[in-house]
Amino acid sequence: MESSKLKILKFQIFSVVFVWILGTLLHFTYEWSNNNLFVAAFSAVNESTWEHLKLLFFPMLITTIIGYFYIGKNVLNFLCAKTIGIVTSILFVTVFFYTYTGIIGTNLAILDIGSFFVAVILGEWLAYKIMNSNFICDKKIAIIFLIFLLLCFTVFTYFPSKIGWFKDPVTNNYGIYLNKI
Repeated sequence: MESSKLKILKFQIFSVVFVWILGTLLHFTYEWSNNNLFVAAFSAVNESTWEHLKLLFFPMLITTIIGYFYIGKNVLNFLCAKTIGIVTSILFVTVFFYTYTGIIGTNLAILDIGSFFVAVILGEWLAYKIMNSNFICDKKIAIIFLIFLLLCFTVFTYFPSKIGWFKDPVTNNYGIYLNKI
């Protein structure tokens, strides 16, 4: 029988690779769908920081759901660990992006792409460490927080706040540019 730690490690490695692949694809799926409004809910619709965070959130949410049925029922802090991992990844990308662009005055695609890959590793590694610890939290809180994030990512795609986080630096628009509706 496979040890619990090894099973968790294998799943977390799967999660990293899955998030890298799906997150990369989600950068293009809105355009590939001919700007389908449903696809917009979970795909990047512009080049804003917010929309790029969806490339982390949705694949990590999917691995959280898959993982819950694969190992989560036997790991008491699974949902809390995965939620903390997701939030850590989102925070890393946001802080890294605004820090380095504030220092050098512009963004570099290689650093943006690299921060995505590092954020996934960081979030999934932290989730792994928490799953193998004695950390306990109420999984209802984790579920509520994941639902809250899901709603935010969806709603702010269509109704973004007029702050820099949501601004597309290419078009200077926010969210979906709905001039055709």
